[in-house]
Amino acid sequence: MWVKLCCLLLYFVALFVLARVFEAVAWYESGFLATQLVDPVALSFRKLRTILECRGLGHSGLPEKKDVRELVEKSGDLMEGELYSALKEEEASESVSSTNFSGEMHFYELVEDTKDGIWLVQVIANDRSPLVGKVHWEKMVKKVSRFGIRTGTFNCSSDPRYCRRRGWLKSTLIMSVPQTSTSKGKVMLKEYSGRRIEVEHIFKWITAHAASRIKTIYNSEHLKEEWNRSDQYRVKIYLFANLDQPPAFFSALSVKFTGRVEFIFVNVENWDNKSYMAEIGVHKTPSYILRTPEGIYRYGNNTGEFISLRAMDSFLRSLQPEVNDLFVLSLVLVNLMAWMDLFITQGATIKRFVVLISTLGTYNSLLIISWLPVLGFLQLPYLDSFYEYSLKLFRYSNTTTLASWVRADWMFYSSHPALFLSTYLGHGLLIDYFEKKRRRNNNTDEVNANNLEWLSSLWDWYTSYLFHPIASFQHFPFDSDWDEDPDLFLERLAFPDLWLHPLIPTDYIKNLPMWRFKCLGVHPDEEMPETFQDSESDSDSENKEVFSSEREASEDDELTAFHGRGEGEPRCGAEACSCANEYCHHEPYGRRARSYGSSSTAGDREPDWSAWPSEMLHCTECVVCLENFANGCLLMGLPCGHVFHQNCIVMWLAGGRHCCPVCRWASYKKKQPYTPPPPLSSDPPS
Repeated sequence: MWVKLCCLLLYFVALFVLARVFEAVAWYESGFLATQLVDPVALSFRKLRTILECRGLGHSGLPEKKDVRELVEKSGDLMEGELYSALKEEEASESVSSTNFSGEMHFYELVEDTKDGIWLVQVIANDRSPLVGKVHWEKMVKKVSRFGIRTGTFNCSSDPRYCRRRGWLKSTLIMSVPQTSTSKGKVMLKEYSGRRIEVEHIFKWITAHAASRIKTIYNSEHLKEEWNRSDQYRVKIYLFANLDQPPAFFSALSVKFTGRVEFIFVNVENWDNKSYMAEIGVHKTPSYILRTPEGIYRYGNNTGEFISLRAMDSFLRSLQPEVNDLFVLSLVLVNLMAWMDLFITQGATIKRFVVLISTLGTYNSLLIISWLPVLGFLQLPYLDSFYEYSLKLFRYSNTTTLASWVRADWMFYSSHPALFLSTYLGHGLLIDYFEKKRRRNNNTDEVNANNLEWLSSLWDWYTSYLFHPIASFQHFPFDSDWDEDPDLFLERLAFPDLWLHPLIPTDYIKNLPMWRFKCLGVHPDEEMPETFQDSESDSDSENKEVFSSEREASEDDELTAFHGRGEGEPRCGAEACSCANEYCHHEPYGRRARSYGSSSTAGDREPDWSAWPSEMLHCTECVVCLENFANGCLLMGLPCGHVFHQNCIVMWLAGGRHCCPVCRWASYKKKQPYTPPPPLSSDPPS
């Protein structure tokens, strides 16, 4: 996870540097930056009209270029970046979708239950033609969609009873606007009563109703009273301008941020005394002033702060975010981090996508689960101070120059999704290259694995986990009430030739106890003869080969490997030792146990039992190869207590028979030591 997080942070740094490179290239080619101001006098009439369209100011009664230019200057300073964005938006011929309502419930769910947006709905009465024709309606939809106003069509033929109850007996236009200034307030429906059906007149009617929700100040006394008043709004944005009504983007934002930010329009058209404006720091008009408990911020002085809906929306979201905004941001970041697994994972292509799907599901599930307690905590009244301090931190951090660069880059890459995706893919391919190079230096075999090999290994792992989910020696519980392994009992009932043998991981073999067999009275130099050293080295190499190809040997080959030995490879040394008698003692069990493999040799010597683990049974013969233990040979014990040559028992277990050759106890399962009953007291009870 931390590797993917570091890769994602590195990608964001690369995007930041790439944006600065684009700015330098644009400055070198054109000689201007996106933050440079544009003189409206040098612009054509078409460009000036495009700027007014994007800001939401009507210009139908202004035929002269001079009047249009003055209106642009009154609404705010124009930057090169805003001009570029407006021209690109006009050239883009994207078709904006409009909703077709199916009935009353659909209309209520989308329009009347939506508390933070504006709807424009065309109602078509029964057996009537629409009020706005198809061509004008498409222009209207495209015009109002720039400001976040959603559109739809309600045909009364789908629900005539609802139209009669509403009084929609003729085709008309309905506008839905939140009635109160509080979040999630009531919605008010307004019907268009004008006679002119042109797009500009309908748009003027929409902007007039939207602007009526904004508090308007007409004199300095009212401004002083409002400026010094403290209410529930912690963030207020003032527009000081010489306009009849605020621009449409300003009115649309006031609806979108209902309950979070208060929008105030100060009309300075007929002001004679502007001294109080100078006292509060407003020296020119138009000005967009953001007032917070931390101070005053002048919008438009930093990078990317354009006079447009999209730029101001991202600015206000960063200052006063909703919980939903933070959730969407975390969702995007988590999924970008999860997709890094597609490039970090090496090996087969199918493996990459399987790991990617698993990571996406895991990360998104954890994200949703972690957000549930956060939402619960935010509802507690005791966390109001924590919430206020968090918003204060957001306001401090997002009014810096670095934050303005990040917002500008976000708007740039979101408007060019192909560039964003291509840079992400290129970054991922670089990660894949370096990760593949690193693993090749470490001699990792999975880099060159193909799809079939990986699917085969995945199936082996799945079947092993399915049949024996806890087959590991170190994780198996110590206490058990079964005298025999239930899995082994089921295997005995099965037909070995008709059923697939269940696969058990052999990692527990490495944890079985191993030690060397020693006899008392033998000099250390004589403990390991040369012939035994050779056989032991061959035995160790043979063990490694068995681990790598444990499931490839057939039954006949295994029997040959267990009982057949080549020339020059003796399993035991020439000098062997055995117990002094045919019985072996097992002191930890507190009883005498019959030796399951003891036989005397020519030179009997007493074994050194002190080197044996306490839970192992004492014996001198391996029942797999039927030979005595040689002095210095390597032994291995099973959980049941029986002891064998290390080479013999490893080949036995790796061949798929995970049980003791003597008692058939599962080799991966701990066995509870035998506890003898306490002796009966011969003293009579008192």
